[in-house]
Amino acid sequence: MEKNQETLRTLRHSTSHIMAQAVQKLFPSAKLAIGPATDDGFYYDFDLTDGHAFTNDDLEKIEAEMKAIVKQNLTFEKIYLDDVDAKIKEFKDEGEIYKAELLEEHKNDKPTLYLTKDKDGNILFNDLCAGPHVPNTSYIKANAFKLLKVAGAYWRGNEKNKMLQRIYATAYWSKEDLADYLHMMEEAEKRDHRKLGAKLDLFSVREEVGAGFVLWHPNLAVVREEIENYWRTEHRKRGYVIVNTPQIAKSKLWEISGHMDHYKENMFFIQKDDEKDDQYVVKPMNCPFHILIYQANRHSYRSLPLRMAELGTVYRKEKSGALGGLTRVQGFTQDDAHIFCTPEQLVDEINLIIDFVSDTMKIFEMSFEVELSTRPESYVGTIENWDLAEKGLKEAMDKRGMKYDINEGDGAFYGPKIDFKVKDAIGRTWQCATIQLDFNLPERFDIKYQDKDGQLKTPVMLHRVIFGSMERFHGILIEHYAGAFPTWLAPTQVAIVPISNDKHTDYAEKIYKKMRDAGIRASLDDRSESMNYKIRESLQDKKIPYVCVVGDKEIETNTVAVRARGIGQVGTFSVDEFISTIENEIKTRANKSFAKKD
Repeated sequence: MEKNQETLRTLRHSTSHIMAQAVQKLFPSAKLAIGPATDDGFYYDFDLTDGHAFTNDDLEKIEAEMKAIVKQNLTFEKIYLDDVDAKIKEFKDEGEIYKAELLEEHKNDKPTLYLTKDKDGNILFNDLCAGPHVPNTSYIKANAFKLLKVAGAYWRGNEKNKMLQRIYATAYWSKEDLADYLHMMEEAEKRDHRKLGAKLDLFSVREEVGAGFVLWHPNLAVVREEIENYWRTEHRKRGYVIVNTPQIAKSKLWEISGHMDHYKENMFFIQKDDEKDDQYVVKPMNCPFHILIYQANRHSYRSLPLRMAELGTVYRKEKSGALGGLTRVQGFTQDDAHIFCTPEQLVDEINLIIDFVSDTMKIFEMSFEVELSTRPESYVGTIENWDLAEKGLKEAMDKRGMKYDINEGDGAFYGPKIDFKVKDAIGRTWQCATIQLDFNLPERFDIKYQDKDGQLKTPVMLHRVIFGSMERFHGILIEHYAGAFPTWLAPTQVAIVPISNDKHTDYAEKIYKKMRDAGIRASLDDRSESMNYKIRESLQDKKIPYVCVVGDKEIETNTVAVRARGIGQVGTFSVDEFISTIENEIKTRANKSFAKKD
């Protein structure tokens, strides 16, 4: 079997069956729910009807039992169910109510079972499953899978249903690949933006405000300000106009846009007491407002493309269990843009956006992978327009020789999209930038431009973000940098530490003021702590890029002794030289200006 990402999912799916078999042997009260493979592993949901809660010791026992099972060289066999009703009854008689419910739901879809058999043909385990699976358990290496943790999970993700126990696990083709993954997970734990957010005083989410609504503390607000400054400057350079739109609008707007039909469950509603007939919606999207701005003026083909951008805050309902830190929230700011263009301009505009994404991610030293997401089951517009839209996105990427995967059925309800998955410092991928092509909304709002032949025509509309949302992207950045932001983003760029508060504070204060006047975010640490403690705290705990130490020698020579984060002592420099170097590092968004002193 070829060992690629697709077959890795097959391996993991097969290993999930072995895990379920082991659990039912060790815990006879366990009833099975679902056990799919995921991008980085697999999980299985169990209902332990005797009330037992899985422990870490249980995971070790289950893992040991799995190793014993795979050594038996059992085979996986797929069978089609001829008498579905009989199997539903069998599941119910066995207490497998979740499998019975799933089979009832899919009884007309030619359902299949996968059997796990020993060498004599005895069935040791069976599971309702579409597969595929590896041929036998010899493909599952006993030293290449690992049970990771237990969590609660509502049956079918509905909080009104029973809470089940979910065992998360992973499997690889080799123990080396597993070791690499576990090392990455350890590193990811250290970089968890929620932990670093508290440690570095970056942000908080308070119960009094509500789950998924973020309070940006001054330290992270500085990072956001720098990124927003970059965003505004780059958009103006690239021919965008920047707009601002309201936070709420009458429900009629969202009826025209189609959101009321396709997105209502994710929207927040407001009822004004003095307007009984009018319901208002807290905006979940910026796009209808941008269309109204386009509609406010007449346009000809000569005025297109019109590139319109907004740092627009939106609000979308999410289940509380899905919320976490900065990466999954209910209120967030999109770096949103909408481009109105003629069909002839479409491919060039898409490529300009791809250039924008590429140029931006280089600043953060991130590469990316690309997916094309196609028409979902629930969509608006005609299939002809969808086909045209998908063709346009493919043509743009093919024109530049870009490699991309097809993600069938994962487009937005109004159009297909290109998704950019950026790769962080430890190799994880995150969904960020998106380009969505939309023939539907321009038609729903009946917007036009006058073409060169004098005819009124409907423009093509591109929805586009570079960062995705400011909240999510900052969460990704915290983990990407492990909280150690480069100098241009660092909340505090330089800490000034006098060796003796009595003798050296006046000189330190002069340097502090000079740096602040130069626009450098500096701090003066004149606490009555030891010099070494203050240096260590600044560089290691607060992750400040530079510390300038000043004492008698530095006063005499008008210099600073510089230590750099992750490097140590880098030398002694004149105050003006150091300031000039840091100013250039900030301006060029460079990583570091100094090397370790010999």
